[in-house]
Amino acid sequence: MEGLVLRFYVRENQRHHSVLLWQWLLDQANHQGIRGGSAFRALAGFGRHHQLHEDHFLELAGTLTVEVEFIVTAAEARELLELLRAEGIRVFYTETPTRFGITGDDAAAAEPAAQT
Repeated sequence: MEGLVLRFYVRENQRHHSVLLWQWLLDQANHQGIRGGSAFRALAGFGRHHQLHEDHFLELAGTLTVEVEFIVTAAEARELLELLRAEGIRVFYTETPTRFGITGDDAAAAEPAAQT
């Protein structure tokens, strides 16, 4: 199948409606029927302000980035991005074209039926 890798980059302590934003994104995507998503915490990085943040014992929590990633169809990406706009969430994201599927004997049964 053809689709997109949709990635969001959020601060680990960023919240929306009192819920950590990375968790909120996963919950909303799950509710929308997106097949899966993952959140990855950074070890170090910098953003548009060019300030380096690293994972140190003494560093205050919440300054590092969490990457939230989904493999989605274009329609699913539009739906999720529209939800963020409607909720007033301002967050950096990327979309990268990708091809995805499932290997194994039952792979054909797991893919959506081809449209004619």
